[in-house]
Formats: sequence, structure tokens, C-alpha cells
Amino acid sequence: MNFINLPNGMCDGFALLKKCEEKKAKNGSVYLDLILGDKDGEIPAKLWDYNGSSAFEAEMIVKVRGVVEQYNGKDQFRIAQMRPAAESDSYNLSDLVPASEVSGERIFGLLMKRVSEFKDDDLKRIVSGIMEDKKDDLICFPAAFRLHHAMIGGLMLHTVSIVRMAEEICKIYPNVNRELLLSGAILHDVAKTEEFNLSKSGLVKSYTVKGELIGHLVMGAYMIEEKAKELGIESEKATLLQHMLLSHHGVPEYGSPVKPMFLEAEILSALDSLDAAIYEINDASSKTQVGGFSERQWALDNRKLYNHGLSPAEHKVNIEE
Repeated sequence: MNFINLPNGMCDGFALLKKCEEKKAKNGSVYLDLILGDKDGEIPAKLWDYNGSSAFEAEMIVKVRGVVEQYNGKDQFRIAQMRPAAESDSYNLSDLVPASEVSGERIFGLLMKRVSEFKDDDLKRIVSGIMEDKKDDLICFPAAFRLHHAMIGGLMLHTVSIVRMAEEICKIYPNVNRELLLSGAILHDVAKTEEFNLSKSGLVKSYTVKGELIGHLVMGAYMIEEKAKELGIESEKATLLQHMLLSHHGVPEYGSPVKPMFLEAEILSALDSLDAAIYEINDASSKTQVGGFSERQWALDNRKLYNHGLSPAEHKVNIEE
């Protein structure tokens, strides 16, 4: 935990309440059983003799002061004072929760620069129109609830990763329609902005009703249809984009109502799966000692992963050529 040590032996700082449960001690007094977290890790904590004067809940940012004690051989933070963070407090949210190293605003600008250079006017207007409509959410949204890119700005990082890979594929296979592939890549997860509810920390706390009942694949296809109508675009290109969004999970087991039925749709589906796997493998390896195996990763067919130590076990993306 990135706390500041004080002269009196205590330490203080800001933290995310990853867990917050009200419990009763044997003497009948009420206490809070907590887990405090920041980007460097987490620590269990206790706030004894809690009087309920301030309301606390999971995913809240708080300022805490206390001491680190040993309990059953492990560190535990005994809280002396705790309060909800205020708007006037000086802290960086990206220090407290997982966040992309590259800002969503910067990535958004890079993507829109590519779109501005499209020669296909229909694709340019559809993609730029939807992206501008959703900009405020796109630049900060995570890409997932718990799995790959579940971080502030994760949606843009995942998107630009696929776009960069798509650009390289187009250099190898010149028959691929570059602008169609990039359009699908840029828009493929755009409706996650309507699929998730965010917590105060900026991470996903739950699915919306539409997210549960419809999902981002179908909602994204709706967005394309509505934008094409709004712009008076009647070409088949809108339908091609809709198919790419609907099919990018590949198979019905993963939510796609149809399988990819043309080249660019197949490439997008493969790249989406590849980028998610790269993130999950990097994440698991970063938590595993060199020469050791990770816990089984259910998102990767329940495989154990080996950290060979020949490359850094971290997730970094080169967002520009």
C-alpha cells in the first residue's frame, strides 16, 4: 500500500474500499471488516468500535490513518480514523485502481485521426458519428467486469491494440479491406458504454438491464443502424459493420448470434480473442515467479501458465508506429 509514514508511527493515505462489511465483536460492539486497496496491492483492515456516524460501502474512496499490525502472521491495518474522500482532496484515482498507462483521451485522438483519413465516406461518417456521440464514456470505460482490461481506460486500450494488429495484417494481406476492418475494430465494443454500470471508483460494478438482456454485440449493431439512418446512409456497408459486431465473439457459446461470414469479420473475431488472451496471460504471469506455474485460469480453458522469464511479464501496448 502506498501510504505515508507519520512521525508518530502511524501512516495515512487514500485507498479504495474493496470490501466493507459491518460485523459484531464478541463484546457486542460493532466494527467494520475491510479490505483496503490501491494499484500496489491490498491489505485487510479493521475499524473497531464503529458508531455509524459515517456511511461506508465497497468501491468508495476513503482517507485512512492507522497502524499496520500482525494478525496470524500477516499484516492487518488497524484504522484509527477514516472518512470518505472529498472532492477537495488531492489524490489521483489511477493510483488507487487499475488504470491504463496511456490515457483514453490520447488513444481516442489517435483512433479518430485514422478515421479522418478514410477514403470511404460512408464508413467515415458512421464511425466518427458514433465515436463522438460516446466520447465522454469511451475515454474512461473499462473493457470488462473482471477479466481482460478491467481498468480505467481499458476499453480504449483494448480497442487500439486490435486496431494496431489489424493494420499490420492489412500490410501482409493486401486484399483485406483496411477501412472496413478498422471500422469494425474501432466500434466492436462501443456499446459496452451501455452494458456496464460503473462504481464510484470508475470500475464496473454490475451490468445494466440492457446489458443483461441484450448485450453489447446487439446494442452496438443497433447503434450502427440508427446512425446510418440519421446520416441517410443506405449502403450495404452499415450491414457489414453490424455483422462484424454481432459475430466478433465467434460462436454462440460466447454470445455471437452468428459466426463471421466474410474475411474482415473473421479477422476481427480472431484479433479480439487474441488480444484478450495476451492480456490474461501477461496478467497471470506477472503474478507468478519465474520458473513457476500460475493458478488455473478459467478464462483460458482452465490452464496453468508457465512464467519462463525470457520476457517481461507485464502488459504494455505500443499504440503508435
